[in-house]
Amino acid sequence: MRYLTSGESHGPKLITIIEGLPAGMPLTAEDINEQLARRQKGHGRGRRMQIETDTAEIGGGIRHGQTLGSPVSLIVENNDWKHWTKVMGQGPIDEEESSEIKRKISRPRPGHADLNGAIKYGHRDMRNVLERSSARETTVRVAAGAAAKKLLSLLGIKIASHVLEIGGVKADIQEYPSIDKIIELTEQSPVRCLDPVAEKKMMQAIDDAKTNGDSIGGIVEVIAEGMPVGVGSYVHYDRKLDAKLAGAIMSINAFKGVEIGIGFEAASKPGSEVHDEIIWDSIHGYTRKTNRLGGFEGGMTTGMPVIVKGVMKPIPTLYKPLNSVDIETKEPFAASIERSDSCAVPAAAVVAESAVAWELASAIVDQFYSDRFEGLLENVEKHRQYAREF
Repeated sequence: MRYLTSGESHGPKLITIIEGLPAGMPLTAEDINEQLARRQKGHGRGRRMQIETDTAEIGGGIRHGQTLGSPVSLIVENNDWKHWTKVMGQGPIDEEESSEIKRKISRPRPGHADLNGAIKYGHRDMRNVLERSSARETTVRVAAGAAAKKLLSLLGIKIASHVLEIGGVKADIQEYPSIDKIIELTEQSPVRCLDPVAEKKMMQAIDDAKTNGDSIGGIVEVIAEGMPVGVGSYVHYDRKLDAKLAGAIMSINAFKGVEIGIGFEAASKPGSEVHDEIIWDSIHGYTRKTNRLGGFEGGMTTGMPVIVKGVMKPIPTLYKPLNSVDIETKEPFAASIERSDSCAVPAAAVVAESAVAWELASAIVDQFYSDRFEGLLENVEKHRQYAREF
């Protein structure tokens, strides 16, 4: 499977086109919109979330609640577009009104794509960069992920995300509940945290950052349960599924680190405390006594839960802006301010969940017959039975 996204933060709409979904798979706008609503929640979100109520319109590829096998297009209107029709209009403008209409940006913000993107594409007005590099684009990434989550759920694969850390406040989780309970608890938490004590401290840390004109980041974790054994490959580097997951997490705006399983912790432990012993029983077949490697060995799934962590840096747009240099005058200035969140880690957990869901679903579709959803379901179940009896 693959998808493309198009659109700018303050443009008229955001669009994604998804190719490779099996024909005959149930999928509705409600499936997409449920995930879009989850992305907009979270303590620390900015005023944009009060302006936009993201809903997807299906532009093609679905008929009577089922996919057709042709590309699926999803469209999300930007409600704020009415305030930006001149600034972000597609038509040419007169040179005389150019400066007034464009709201030209010549002061790059530290931590953003502004300066690098302007140099790469030759833009003297860095609004051309920041409008596309904005995390607003993750709206349609979540829409694409929603289609992937639907496919996974129909195959008996559940996926959840939660927040482990915000601004140095860490969740203390002695024992993980079931994945269904994780989903239930995180949907009730303003910061998607399983630890109610840490939750309150995280919210206070976010409020303090906002008061100080600052921002804070954190760590999110995604868990997927029910993946068949052997999805991915050890044969070629670019077919290793854990590598694809790492790339997907790192492609999310502001993410600067990723771990599979215990991740970097493995560097300080002996092999006996890292690798997962193999066990067998007649009901489940082969499983592992532990899951330190996060559901992967040799670039392939082991059948254990897939566990991926991502590190999100603080959002670089600050209300106490850092210093920068105007590209027109070369004079120092305080960086310009665009509307922003003080913390978007809870929302980023939902984006990470969508990114992981996409890679898992894509790997399954690539590995098993997938022209018809009925055939995909049958082949995955046959593979599961084969693995149990191996």
